[in-house]
Amino acid sequence: MSKAAAATNEFSLPSDESSATDGPPILACTVSRDVQNFEILIDEMEIKYGEGWGDLLLSEAADFLDQPDAEQLQVLAIALDIDDEPELDRIIELTKKAKELQISVLVIADELDPMVLHQVLQAGAREFLPYPMPENSLSEAIERIIQPVMPAVASPAAVVPPQGDAQEALPTRVGNDCTIFAVQGLAGGVGATTLAVNLAWELATLKGTEPRVALMDMDQQFGSVATYLDLPRKEAIYELMSDVESLDDDAFRTALQIAEGKLSVFTSPADILPLDLLPPEDIEKLITTAASMFDYIVIDMPSALVNWTETALRMADVFFPVIELDLRSAQNTLRFVKTLKAEDLPVEKLRFVLNRAPGFSDLTGKARVKRMAESLDISFGEKLPEGGKAVVESNDHGTPLAMRAAKNPLRKEIMKLAQSLHEISTGAAEAAK
Repeated sequence: MSKAAAATNEFSLPSDESSATDGPPILACTVSRDVQNFEILIDEMEIKYGEGWGDLLLSEAADFLDQPDAEQLQVLAIALDIDDEPELDRIIELTKKAKELQISVLVIADELDPMVLHQVLQAGAREFLPYPMPENSLSEAIERIIQPVMPAVASPAAVVPPQGDAQEALPTRVGNDCTIFAVQGLAGGVGATTLAVNLAWELATLKGTEPRVALMDMDQQFGSVATYLDLPRKEAIYELMSDVESLDDDAFRTALQIAEGKLSVFTSPADILPLDLLPPEDIEKLITTAASMFDYIVIDMPSALVNWTETALRMADVFFPVIELDLRSAQNTLRFVKTLKAEDLPVEKLRFVLNRAPGFSDLTGKARVKRMAESLDISFGEKLPEGGKAVVESNDHGTPLAMRAAKNPLRKEIMKLAQSLHEISTGAAEAAK
């Protein structure tokens, strides 16, 4: 009989006290529909706990938690696959009950729907592991979740060396307030991500002050910031997004990477996730956590309007919708502004960016720009020139324009924009003192 099968028999609810076992205390328990579907989990549990673990069926786990044998239980490892999704309510109730009893819950997920996993983590699961699990990952995860959470004592403005891949020391914050810029393309291919990446880079490399800058790619499906800066997409991003409730400064830092020793980057996850995976309150916590560490945050928004777009718009100091001089951009702009006004959202934060704007000598193009602005009842805060092949080459090679084509006209305009935004931001801060 396997260890798992023996443990299941041992955990059968006793009819009287004489059936209680005299073996070692049970410190951990797997919960599943059939643990034999998770052979690697069985092996890892035996390595970690020896005789001090057992297995429960999902249907009996909640009752077991009320038994004396569960008094010393530290960890529930709930192993789930796609066939367990109809039992979501039972799984959530079990997770909540374990949390109330101060038992740490670890989820082992085999091709589980991300939304199901998200709900289980929201219910109180401390962490999850994909199945098949990497070697020793179970032991490492258990050590993390059974450690008591220590309160943060460092000041948000303190200089803290980044962890994980971010080992380079960054410059100190220039002030106590964070300024947030959000960039959203209102049509495909208008250059919103190019603007977000290069604006963040120019802010991070401002001469003299070198403020702390974070670039956050919040397009959870097809975000390209990682590609444009030649960075890997870390698994920590998905783990963080799946458990924003327990997010702290250290967890956020672990998810960051440093581009060229200058710019902190929160990339999109490795897998394509639902755009509505994160509710507005999770987005607010994520941005608030980042804002406690940086002077500037640049958010690359998904092109679609999602359930947290309003949250980002309200938290941003300036919201940059990016369009081009064409009919699709004009139509989408009209619909975008109409939607915001209908929801009574702060349209005054919008600063429209016209990318690939006509040159100084293109009088016909300039007339079209004027007619477009008048017909849409908007004004263009920024008009960016065509960057040419250098932009595509820069993005493909994973380097900012400043490093590959410093004299490119688009780069020069973005640099001027960054300098202007910095002067306005710090000037407003000084005036408030």
